[in-house]
Amino acid sequence: MKGTGAKASSGLSMRCNCWPTPTITGVRGSKLIISTYLIAPVLPKMKAMSTAPLRIAIGSDHAGFDLKQHLVAFLTAAGHTVDDQGTHSTESCDYPPICAGVGRTVRDGKADFGIVMGGSGQGEQLAANKVRGVRAALCNDLYTARMARQHNDANVLSIGARVVGIGLAEEIVTTFISTAFEGGRHARRVAMLSELENEF
Repeated sequence: MKGTGAKASSGLSMRCNCWPTPTITGVRGSKLIISTYLIAPVLPKMKAMSTAPLRIAIGSDHAGFDLKQHLVAFLTAAGHTVDDQGTHSTESCDYPPICAGVGRTVRDGKADFGIVMGGSGQGEQLAANKVRGVRAALCNDLYTARMARQHNDANVLSIGARVVGIGLAEEIVTTFISTAFEGGRHARRVAMLSELENEF
């Protein structure tokens, strides 16, 4: 994307030619829209996982199958033990039992973390969170992945396979499993979440 006006490298603002948007006539390209927006700082690309070998349970529906297969290979190559709980093809399937199974594996102490995937990751997160003791977080960006661990002690990561690409998914996973829980005031709040589970 070519910038005009303010320099992109100066900080955060950049004028760009956003080509084009439909007009009321429905004809694309009839008008060039000039807009100004803020660009977030680019985070440095993580080179490798900075964690000891972990046990990771992973599962997806058909929409997340291809990304799951890639992440299984990615995590295995990094030295982690991966429990692939399906699905095992792109044939349409129901995500709740798969994601709940990943959650149970984490709850029972058979995995350090769980990862679930679907088209958006929303339903998969909801299914995993139905398991008592699971704190599943939908993270389609690095900041959310970091905060889910630092502040919420999330133990299951959900990713939208139709939202993020393979490269970003690798970085999200890396950030999630290598970020420590900060404890302190956050531990008190996580304990409150557990108390809420006991009400039902």
